[in-house]
Amino acid sequence: MSKDSTFFLTQLLDERRAQQSFRELRLPGDKVDFCSNDYLGLARNADVRAYIHTLMTERHPAHGSTGSRLLAGNYEWILSVEQDLANFHQAPAGLLYNSGYDANLGVFSCLGRKGDTIIYDQLIHASIRDGVRLSAAQSFSFLHSDVADLEKKLRNAGGNIFVAVESVYSMDGDLAPLAAIAALCRQYGAHLIVDEAHATGIIGNAGEGLVQHLQLTDQCFARIHTFGKAVGCHGAVVLGSEILREYLINFSRSFIYTTSLPPAALAAIVAGYAAFPYMKAEREQLSALIRQFREGLTAVELLAGNTPIQAVLTRGNDNTRKIAGALQSAGLDVRPILHPTVPKGAERLRIVLHSFNTAAEVDMLIKVLQS
Repeated sequence: MSKDSTFFLTQLLDERRAQQSFRELRLPGDKVDFCSNDYLGLARNADVRAYIHTLMTERHPAHGSTGSRLLAGNYEWILSVEQDLANFHQAPAGLLYNSGYDANLGVFSCLGRKGDTIIYDQLIHASIRDGVRLSAAQSFSFLHSDVADLEKKLRNAGGNIFVAVESVYSMDGDLAPLAAIAALCRQYGAHLIVDEAHATGIIGNAGEGLVQHLQLTDQCFARIHTFGKAVGCHGAVVLGSEILREYLINFSRSFIYTTSLPPAALAAIVAGYAAFPYMKAEREQLSALIRQFREGLTAVELLAGNTPIQAVLTRGNDNTRKIAGALQSAGLDVRPILHPTVPKGAERLRIVLHSFNTAAEVDMLIKVLQS
């Protein structure tokens, strides 16, 4: 391949550098974790790791799944785990996907047909946006958590109507007004789909998520719970009716045309779910740290929200990088969220608090942010 053959790529990368929005992979080193989505510390939990080893020893002789679910990659354990997850989340059925991205891509790309409508919150996950783009349905966004704007879009929607929201938004850390949105969907005959990625393990007495916490399970057409956050591993489950499960098996391309989750990944999911429902003390510790952080910050612009995701607006890629650099120099792993990941003027520090963080670490974080 000649040097000139990649020139067009170099041009685009140079544009990113000029805009101060060039992305790079970095290692966390030994800094204090205020960055990862491991809200309850399960990804590093020794008991969970030991249980994963026990499960692999006792339940399955192979470490690979050997194929897609429709070929060689289906096995009894994966079927029983799907039903266990459905039972825990009070749903008739569940279907496992290899990641939250795969689940959202697979669900939204195949549900909407020509003449249908998908309406989504403007701050929805990129994975849902990508799924919507692959769909044949028409699509519209509504202003973030704005129920009145959602109703305007619903009035003009046609065909089968799907409304997509997150229960906890990944960049702002705020909660969706789910009860009001569910009521609107019922009024207009729309199908509500809720991404519970950042609520799983955190919201509710047992970490069951916001939908169950608000007793709205029967108001949802589908729910997506992902495991790469508080569950501390990888994968996702789509919850809904038996008919929805059968439909996805037949039409969801990111499920059909991929190798299924291996037993090792399944063991990690089972071990995570065995632990987080009983981590009430850890959730209380996390809530205390969130209060400490929010009450201690008086000289910065902080978005509203009482979840582990705390967004400090810093506005501008240069300024955001500068403040993030100061935090990194102080031994605190906080990453800048830059345009184009967020709109211009909404650049921020996405600070994530965890149950394993200490009050002293949070005090240091507050001190550096206000210095």
